[in-house]
Amino acid sequence: MFSLKELLPSLLSAAFVMLVSSVVKELIPPVIRDYLFAIFRRRFTFIIKEKCDLDRNEIFEAATTYLRTKVTSDSTKCLEASKTIRQKKPTFDIAMGQEVLDRFGDIELKWKLMEKGDLTKQNRQVFFELSFEKKFEEIVRESYFPEIIRRSETIKKEEEMVKLYSRESGCLDGRAWRSVNLEHPATFEKLAMEPELKKMVKDDLDRFVRRKELYKKVGKAWKRGYLIYGPPGTGKSNLIAAMANYLKFNIYDLNISSRLSDLQLRKILLSTSNRSILVIEDIDRAAELNDRERRDELFTLSDLLNIIDGLWSSCGDERIIVFTTNHKDRLDPALLRPGRMDLHVHMSYCTMDGFKLLASNYLDINGDHQLYRQIEGLLANVEVTPAEIAEELLQSSGNSDDVVLAGLVKFFKQKKLEKAKTAKLLELLKSCDTDVYVDFEGFVKSFKQKKLENAKAEEAGQLLKSDDIDVEGLVKLFKKNQLLYSQLR
Repeated sequence: MFSLKELLPSLLSAAFVMLVSSVVKELIPPVIRDYLFAIFRRRFTFIIKEKCDLDRNEIFEAATTYLRTKVTSDSTKCLEASKTIRQKKPTFDIAMGQEVLDRFGDIELKWKLMEKGDLTKQNRQVFFELSFEKKFEEIVRESYFPEIIRRSETIKKEEEMVKLYSRESGCLDGRAWRSVNLEHPATFEKLAMEPELKKMVKDDLDRFVRRKELYKKVGKAWKRGYLIYGPPGTGKSNLIAAMANYLKFNIYDLNISSRLSDLQLRKILLSTSNRSILVIEDIDRAAELNDRERRDELFTLSDLLNIIDGLWSSCGDERIIVFTTNHKDRLDPALLRPGRMDLHVHMSYCTMDGFKLLASNYLDINGDHQLYRQIEGLLANVEVTPAEIAEELLQSSGNSDDVVLAGLVKFFKQKKLEKAKTAKLLELLKSCDTDVYVDFEGFVKSFKQKKLENAKAEEAGQLLKSDDIDVEGLVKLFKKNQLLYSQLR
């Protein structure tokens, strides 16, 4: 049996509906009333969610871009304005709960941005309501939606803005990626790398983009894998930025150290868009993934590779994956399997061709120089990265070309001297008795520690010269600690 307390809300609601119904019948003439009801019955509404299953909703993203061209102070009461530090001008979007009218031929359409769910939890859903007269449903399905997608692609190409996506911690679905505009100046023309290698990478990218029908014909996923390897500072990140700028592909940066489950990783990877580059840096750290215990339910290297080879590659087009490493020799052989890493790109220490390009970029030297022959001989005998040379060029900016290049010659000679000392030390260690174990890494660490101690001693010496320091008190403290240490021994 229901109590009166439980039935009371339902009774009140029913009474209210009856009251409103009677008022409508009394105050609104039948002709007008029938006309209004007919209008409501003729309306049709599409719900366009931000995401569909594990993937992003292309119609939602296209509508967001498209409606930016429609929102004005005349078309809606409220706009959402935003501008990141890197953006050149503000972006204006439809605000939550607001409506925007659009026309497509003779059809009037009403867009409304809505949300439901707890704003502080992951069950929050954002969606568009698109309403129009029901008789135009087929036109909207077959013509209006494709036109929105086409227009949004045109807008993106006109903006020519490449985005860098990184994963937002705590968000484990399609909204996990947050983006900023990638305003990296790197281009293939400015990269300090071997001309033949540069041409090989560009040609490979061009072939990949234009072979859509070939990939489809042979039944192969339209993706390409690159392994970029070499010492730190040789330009691996710059090459990735140049690739993105060249193709106008967005970059998704995935941190493999993230504590994600296999399912969470799948959701995040499947929410990446077409025409994008998925970057996984320092893949030699994949050994950490293999060491994970399955009971922790964290994804392993095998999980990552299976997703990339399977679901991720088959649920989109024009996708590139890039692995980077400083140590190719440490990689798991599974990573180097044919069809997984299609092209291996070695970013080496700076050569003369790379140096001339850097000199052209920083000093506007486009021809020959009297010091180039000497520099070429030094570069052949030292290991110096483009990043090191670029730093030297930046520090010397403002000086004449002769002064800057002379400074670089001195820098290279110092590097050559250090290399000779290291080689001599290694030879000395090799000549030791075979029964004597030499921890060379520990040897290097001790040198670094000594250098740090010397720097601290110099800093302490400068401090002791200050009038604010009680030198006598410090001496007494040192003697007291020394006495205590001797007693403990």
